[in-house]
Amino acid sequence: MGRAAALLGLSRLCALWAALLALFPCGAQGNWMWLGIASFGVPEKLGCANLPLSSRQKELCRRKPYLLPSIREGARLGVQECRRQFRRERWDCRAPAAGAPFGYELSSGTKETAFIYAVMAAGLVHAVTRSCSAGNMTECSCDTTLQGGGSASEGWHWGGCSDDVQYGMWFSRKFLDVPLRNATGKESRVLSAMNLHNNEAGRQAVAKLMSVDCRCHGVSGSCAVKTCWKTMSSFEKIGHFLKDKYEHSVQVSDKVKRKMRRRDKDQRKVPIRKEDLLYVHKSPNYCVEDKKLGIPGTQGRECNRTSEGAGGCNLLCCGRGYNTHVVRHVERCECKFIWCCYVRCRRCESMTDVHTCK
Repeated sequence: MGRAAALLGLSRLCALWAALLALFPCGAQGNWMWLGIASFGVPEKLGCANLPLSSRQKELCRRKPYLLPSIREGARLGVQECRRQFRRERWDCRAPAAGAPFGYELSSGTKETAFIYAVMAAGLVHAVTRSCSAGNMTECSCDTTLQGGGSASEGWHWGGCSDDVQYGMWFSRKFLDVPLRNATGKESRVLSAMNLHNNEAGRQAVAKLMSVDCRCHGVSGSCAVKTCWKTMSSFEKIGHFLKDKYEHSVQVSDKVKRKMRRRDKDQRKVPIRKEDLLYVHKSPNYCVEDKKLGIPGTQGRECNRTSEGAGGCNLLCCGRGYNTHVVRHVERCECKFIWCCYVRCRRCESMTDVHTCK
């Protein structure tokens, strides 16, 4: 039974890989193939050789197979958070291809590409660091560099288990970042530099949002002394931070130079910061379906008639208007425990107006 399940999982993985290979040019493969791991419950049982990884990633996987659950969790975190942040937007972070977590945006060089790379790199940092703090790996655990420090005059010291985010960032770089020298062609070199920057922006977001937690010690809770440690923020908070960076992302020149430059000549003296998200090309029109690019459009998407913001029918439907239909909900309600021993409920019905884009 176990062998049959493994073979079934492998066949599904191969089908997913084939679907992904059909979507994107070969030059981009090393950066995105690993996302397929998110679709499998126990990827480590399939072995590194059978997973959708680049040759460089497979070698790292062979040396550190115990990190596979964290790699899968990092991919899951990134995909889930992307969909959460954009669930009300015209681009909702979904691809029409079966099994593929993203579509055309992975290689388009747009603001959406920038967010995807940042949130996936951040997800990998978060998952690996969490695994270290939980004691699931031998080569990393808590951040011991803080131990012994603190402020005696203020009555606190570092202790507990601080999240070792530096190890998570190191592994994320090692696993995701393809050296720029491996890029070929003008377009590929610019996009590779952009993706590397956005990977790092995602990692910096995790480090920037680290918080300090403390526990009091003393007689009757007097808090005469506090033990403090550093911990990562929730990934949802990191997602909100990256979404804000997406809203204020910086367009860069498509000319190959020694470093990335702003496209707007009047702004070129303004430095590009590590946490900025960068893009090269303007986003396409997500309002209408484009089968060539794999853009589904917003027709049929559910919208909020009363909202003027994201998810509102005015914006989401791109001025085309919307249809309204009534949906009947049937559920158990007013349940009471009857002695002895069962629960009696009423059957309640409600009607809801649902609005979908034309």
